[in-house]
Formats: sequence, C-alpha cells, structure tokens
Amino acid sequence: MNAVLQSTDCFHCGLPVPPGSRWRVTIDELERAMCCPGCEAVAQTIVDIGQSSYYRERDDYAANAADAAMVPPELRLYSNDDAQFARDASSCEATLSVEGIRCAACVWLIERQLTRLPGVQAASLNVATERLYVRWSKAQCEPGDILQAVRQVGYTAYPYDAVRHGEQLQKASKTLGRQLFVAGLSMMQVMMYVAPSYLAAEDGTLDPNMASLMRWASLLLTLPAICYSALPFFQGAWSSLRARTLGMDVPVTLGILAAFFGSVAATVTGRGDVYFDSATMFIFLLLCSRYFELQARRKAASALERLQHALPASATLLAGFPDSRAPTLVPAGSLVVGDVILVKPGEAIAADSVIIEGNSALDLSLLTGESAAQRRKTGERVPGGAINASAALLLRVLKPARESTLSDLLKLIERAGSGKPQIAQWADKVAAWFVLGLLIFALAVFVFWSWHDPSQAWPVAIAVLVVSCPCALSLATPTALAAATDSLLRRGVLIVQPHVLETLHRATHIVFDKTGTLTLGRPVLKQTDSLGELDAHACLQLAAALETGSAHPLAQAILEAAGSIDHGHAQQLQEVQGLGLEGVVNGVCYRLGNAAFVAAMAGAPLGDTAIGIDGMTPLYLGTQDRWLARFLLSDALRPEAREVVAYFQRHGKQVVLLSGDQEALTQSVARELGIGTACGECLPDEKLDFVQQLQATGAVVAMVGDGINDAAVLSAADVSFAMGSGAALAQAHADTVLLSSQLRSVLDTAQTAARSMRIIRENLGWATLYNLTAIPAAALGFLNPWLSGVGMAASSAVVIANALRLRKS
Repeated sequence: MNAVLQSTDCFHCGLPVPPGSRWRVTIDELERAMCCPGCEAVAQTIVDIGQSSYYRERDDYAANAADAAMVPPELRLYSNDDAQFARDASSCEATLSVEGIRCAACVWLIERQLTRLPGVQAASLNVATERLYVRWSKAQCEPGDILQAVRQVGYTAYPYDAVRHGEQLQKASKTLGRQLFVAGLSMMQVMMYVAPSYLAAEDGTLDPNMASLMRWASLLLTLPAICYSALPFFQGAWSSLRARTLGMDVPVTLGILAAFFGSVAATVTGRGDVYFDSATMFIFLLLCSRYFELQARRKAASALERLQHALPASATLLAGFPDSRAPTLVPAGSLVVGDVILVKPGEAIAADSVIIEGNSALDLSLLTGESAAQRRKTGERVPGGAINASAALLLRVLKPARESTLSDLLKLIERAGSGKPQIAQWADKVAAWFVLGLLIFALAVFVFWSWHDPSQAWPVAIAVLVVSCPCALSLATPTALAAATDSLLRRGVLIVQPHVLETLHRATHIVFDKTGTLTLGRPVLKQTDSLGELDAHACLQLAAALETGSAHPLAQAILEAAGSIDHGHAQQLQEVQGLGLEGVVNGVCYRLGNAAFVAAMAGAPLGDTAIGIDGMTPLYLGTQDRWLARFLLSDALRPEAREVVAYFQRHGKQVVLLSGDQEALTQSVARELGIGTACGECLPDEKLDFVQQLQATGAVVAMVGDGINDAAVLSAADVSFAMGSGAALAQAHADTVLLSSQLRSVLDTAQTAARSMRIIRENLGWATLYNLTAIPAAALGFLNPWLSGVGMAASSAVVIANALRLRKS
C-alpha cells in the first residue's frame, strides 16, 4: 500500500476526518475512520459485497463520496416500479421514517425542502410518529431523489420499517438523554465557579488573579456543553441556512454562540462580563424542553405504535388437518385462504378467520377500544389482530394476513396524521416570519444599546435572542393535536385526516344515516299482541319453534326475544320466500308471516289486525281458522342515540337524518329522537345533493354513516365519520373511523375537539403573551441572559404540560 495513506485521514478518500467523527467501517477486522456518511456508505457497501481486497490492493485514495453518495447505495436501488410505492398510473406514494427530528421546526424545514423538489405533489411529516408521507409524479421524480433531498437538509429518511424505526426512536432518546446529562453537569460545575464571583463583586474582595482563574475554569467546563450538548441546535441551524430558511434553531444558535464567544473574548482580554453560566443554563433548559417534547410525542404516538406491532410475524399452521395436527411455525405472510392455524392463549390471531374448533374470549381492545374480552364460539368469525385470551382455538383462514382487519386499519393509520389543520399551518407560518423579525429586532436592540450603553449591548442582545425563541408558538398546536389524537385512539376513534377536530368544532350541521348508524342495523321485537285465547308468551314460544334454524334477521329477532327456554322444533317446516313459514308444532299446523300469508289459513283478518303500527314491521301467527298473535318488530335505536343527538342540539348544531329506508320508518326514528329535518328513501346521489346544497349556503357539514351507499357523501362532507362495523368502502372515504362502532364516539370526538381548540387557543395566547411581555423586558435590559433562558424553557414547558391534559380526557 502506498505510504501516503495516513491513519488520521479518511480511510476511503483521504480527506481529514473532522473532530468527533462518528462514521466508522470495519475493514479487515479493523475499525476505520470515515470523514462523512457518504464515504461510510460506499465503504460499507464494498465490504458487504465481499470486495475488501480493494483497500489492500489500491495505490491511492478513492474519490470523496460525500456528493455521490448522499443517499446510501442500498436506498438508491428503490425505483418507481417497486410495488410498495404504487398509487396510480402517473404517481407514487410512500411512508418514510425520518431520523434526527428535534422539534417542530424540523417538520417545517423538511416539508419545505421537499415541496421545492420537481415532481413532488405532497409532503407531510407527522411530528408525533416521525413518519413522512410523500406523493410524487413518476415522470419527474424517483424515490432516491426524495431521500437525497431529505439528507441535504441534515436528516436521514428510509422506507418505513417497524423494527428499525423502533430502534431509531430508542437511540434518539438515549442520545438526547446523554446530551441533557452533560449540559446539566456543565451547568452545575460552572455555577460553582460563577457564584463566588457574583457574591464577591458586591464588596470587591475577589482577587483579580482568582477571578481570572475562575473564568478560565468556567470556560473549560462550558466546552462539553458547547461541543456536545448543543450539537442538535447547531445542526438544526446549519440545515436551515443550507436550505435558505430561518428555522427556530437559528436564533437559539446565535444566542448560544454570542454568549460563549463574548465570554471567551472577555476571558482572554480580562475585560467585560462572562456569560458561561447563562450559556450552559440555556443549553440545559432548552434540552429539557426538547426532552419533554420528545416524551410527549412518544406518548402521543404510543397507541399507533401498539397497533403497528400487533400483527404477529408468525403463525402455527396445521398443514395436514384434519388427518394430521402436527404444528409448523410459518411466516404469517405466507398464510392463504383455507389454511388451518392453531392459536394458543395469549397469542394474536394472524389473519381474519373463522373458528372451527374451540370457544374462547378474545381481547379486541386494539381494534375497537373496548377493554372487556368478548366470547367467540365455533362458527363465528374473528378478526386478525385480536388476542386469544383464554382457550386454544383452531381457525380456518378467510383472508391473507395482508388483507386482515388490522392490516386494513394500519393502511388507514398510514394516512392518519399525515397533514396539518389550518390552525397548525398558521402557527408554522407565524413562527417562520417571527424568526426573521426577531433577528432584525435583536440587531436593532444591539445597535441602540451600543450607542446608549455599550457595556449592556452584548448581554441585552443575547437576552433578546434567548428569551424570544419561538418554540412555544410552534409547539402550541402540534402537541395538543397529538395528545388529543392519542386520547381518542385509546377510546376507539381513529383520526385519519388532520382537519377533523378543527372542522367538527365549527360544524353547523350534523347529518346522520339511519340504519347501522342511529340504529343497530338489525330488527328487534318491540311488541307482542295476543289475538286469540293464547297469551303473548305462549305465542312467542310457538313463533320461536317455527323460526329455529332460520338465519333471517326477523327470525333472529324472534329467537332473541324468546330467550334460551326450550321452545321445541317445528316439523314439516316449509318456507315461502317473501311471505313466511309454515310448520307443525306439537301436532298443530301454524303459519308465521305477513297478513295475507297467514289469512290464507286463519281466515279473514279481525278488525284492524292486518294494519301495522307506523315505523314497525308486523309478523302474524295463526292456525286453522284462528288468528293467534301479532309481533311488531323494528330496527332498534342505539342506546346512546338520544344522548348524541341531544348533545349536538344543545350546542347549536342542526341535526339532519338522511336514510335510504322507507319514509315512514325514517320519520318514526326522527320523531323518537327529536330530529326536525329527516328525509327517507334517499338514493346515494340524493344524499350527496342534499349535503352539497347545505354547503352552498355556507354550512359546514359533518356526516356520520356506515354503508357503501354513504361513500360518496362521506367524501363530500366537510368532515365525516364511518362506523367501524360498516363497509370498508365507507371507511376508506371517511375522515374518521369509529373502531368501537359506538355512536357515542362521535360525541367523544366532539367534546375532545372542543377541549383541543380551547387548549390550542390557550397555548397560542400564552405564547403570544409571553413574547409580548418577555421580549420588551429583555430589550429594555430588565432580563439578563440566564433569566431569559429560564423564561424560554418555562414557556415551552407550560405549552407542553397544558397540551398533555388532553391525554387524560
């Protein structure tokens, strides 16, 4: 090997390795230093493909890889043809994990960088989960272009992988913890040297040589905080300046560097004041603020992370069933329809299945938000992602794991939190302009004090930069929305679109579908009228005997009302499609069905027997020449329907009922719930027209539905909710999915929206009041640098603590 290769240089390209470099590659069992991530990536690739001999045989260094390998080579392999990026014929989309997110300013910087990239149609980073959603044109952009654009502003992005993402979050937390510890230690040590100087300055007893020694000691103790703990702020500021923007880290960095280098100058010359204590305290307090923010984001994302890790990676397959029950552990993704799997107690179900053997209780809390276990028996379907809580089950797979209920839910989660409501966008814009105004103001203050009192110019300018960091303003909205979203998800409400809470809070009209939304979507027996000598209970038992074994919804309602009493079985049972049943019970022939069908056996109806009650479906029971009973059934209202409707009416919202059911049934439900505006027999396009006409008059419409025919109107509404038990198409077009299928979740969301908007206004008000008070105080010389740091950290802490109150709601 040529002697020019020096161990102090980059082993790949030969350029000097910067101090504190963390880039290393193990080559020939020795750890080699690299000067940049590009060289590290290229060298690691050379090693991985088994070509380490290149380094033993080369005569000179390779070209520097900083520019050519901004993106690791393995990520350059991704292309628009990859299935994971497919969207439609002309565009692609992806969800990426982003490393290095420090605060809300990072979000703004990354989104701004990507929107400048040709071909990028949408870019939105969720600060709570640190996941980036990007949509781009196939003709203008490749995945590698996006990954490189993110790296150019100082961050690393890669296609989302749950394991790697979890490791990265853990690594980021540990790094921030170490930086916080070093800053705190430096601050305490510096305070030990500065405190005697403050105390002795009052009576002039401090010897000049001792004062100089203490300053030099303070300088040395401040270096770890500047060189290590403050790195996140320096990196953030450099990234902002490279992108030609002014992020929040810019004034922070200027404040830290001004305090430090001003103190270094005073230490070297022996003239002027030093602010090492202020610099270390500012770094420590700001890191504390960011640590609390990080924890808040982790807590806000915890419910989503639990869902993402809920599907098992493997399953126990009984390949030879029923001839053999020998278990084989296979990847969950390899399961196909018809496979039989064994699920032991405590294991998660890998795919949507039907129970073929066994009875057990299932924990569905991750899917529905309902904590109580639910019993399931042979023949019943179970969703993928449910946890078997008690006994072993044999299941037959109905759908592949990638199409399971939980997988569909995770696809919705990919969309969740991928954008910002208008109020968050407003706060981001204000913060961006605020930074520019702050820098101009700080310069003006420095010029003024240089003329008025030069000895105060430097500390006053530092105080202004420190006290006015707009962290509180930028944290005000995202922390509140993240906490609210987490709280709702734990109660079975998945917020898919970012504007839900804001739009629901200002909605003027709440439009409900009827069947499956305000009602349970299945009939129940409301009333039994005896028409002969048999009492109502005996008639009900006869009807149940006729209906035993029928899967018709009306039959299930009769059987449910009859209870578990042994009511016998009908013989010679015949079903006449659309009319009713005829069978023999205890030697007597009976008919159960509509009036005309029963009248053919029982004779002409008596009086108004054949007349049903408005809004109910009548079934009749009769035998030869005798009418026995009338059963009145209707689709039962959800128990919470009255409470939900009344809540919106009390808060000034106009409630509307739109249904495809008969007009009479629709009006009956409307009267029962006190809804003033109701329309029945509405086709999907008529529902859509109704909502669009409301919007044309300036109304803000919230729509709640569950059926396939609701998909169009759910898309058109300003904010929409789909029942978790409803059609998948409706869920795909809704802004919110009620996983618990409880109508009360709409009320919970409305209450949370009201609290969220109130807390956001409180946070924005506090941040504004703080800046209006603290900045003038600092500019007038009433706040010194260290007190400014306390104020800045306190303002961010107040905002975060106030937002986290929403998690307890």
